Amino acid sequence: MDPVDLDLVALRVLAMVGDGHSLTEAARRLGVTQQAVSARVKKLEARLGVTLVARGAQGARLTDTGVLVAGWAGELLASADRVATSLATLRGDAESRLTVAASLTIAEHLMPRWLRAMRQETGRGEPPEVRLVAANSTEVVERVREGWADLGFVETPEPVRDVEYRIIGSDDLAVVVAPGHPWARRRGPITARGLASTPLVLREPGSGTRSAFEYALGALPEPLAPVAPAAELPTAAGIRLTAIEEGLPAVVSRRAVEEDLEGGRLVEVPVSGVRLTRPLAVIWAEGTRLSRAAEELLRHVLAGPPG
Repeated sequence: MDPVDLDLVALRVLAMVGDGHSLTEAARRLGVTQQAVSARVKKLEARLGVTLVARGAQGARLTDTGVLVAGWAGELLASADRVATSLATLRGDAESRLTVAASLTIAEHLMPRWLRAMRQETGRGEPPEVRLVAANSTEVVERVREGWADLGFVETPEPVRDVEYRIIGSDDLAVVVAPGHPWARRRGPITARGLASTPLVLREPGSGTRSAFEYALGALPEPLAPVAPAAELPTAAGIRLTAIEEGLPAVVSRRAVEEDLEGGRLVEVPVSGVRLTRPLAVIWAEGTRLSRAAEELLRHVLAGPPG
């Protein structure tokens, strides 16, 4: 008989009967019906071609062959128990670890608050171990699709395909300039066409900010395509510094420049004819069951709107 055909449940029943338990008691301990237990033992007997359990008015008892088989099975069952314990530990470790890939805006301005809330919550045991990697939205999607990240947080203007996708909030983009820039003294908003025709400081292609900006202009009744940027930078921090120090107009998440706007280092320029906003979303691999740690973080993310 092929070893893979061994029925560990049937062997465990033999061990229990050998220890003096009835088939009814064995079934109760295993969480199945007596009929199921009897059927599995009979199936094992048929495979081996021997009788293992003698059934009579006084109940069930092992035959001599059954005693022999139960003895042989003892070491196998002990090994199976050790493997099950090890797998449970491994599963528990996996459930308590979480790899998150997040777009730069979310990683810098929202993720710290979510992680802090998760860690400060009491009465739920040890907080999960979270590894956070910041990347642009395109890279985040790739990491989730490849299974490298359990959860991803993106700012793409349209839903992402081939992953589970859930909107968790929105984020406004701001057109900002240094106080000395002519746009800072405008009496009216700059038009969408005026914005599209101006070289701006932008994030790199593939970032959620850049994609949302280009998508908003391209989705107008009369689609617009922005001219080549004055500069492309990989971080919002680089964009804000360039806008402040070089005096160039820039498009960036408003969250990233709130302190600069409040402190007067930058001025937000009103825009007419186009709405510069993008959804914030969480993604995970399609058809994947979220781990306990992922569900825990997601619960905090969905507890309230990003702010």
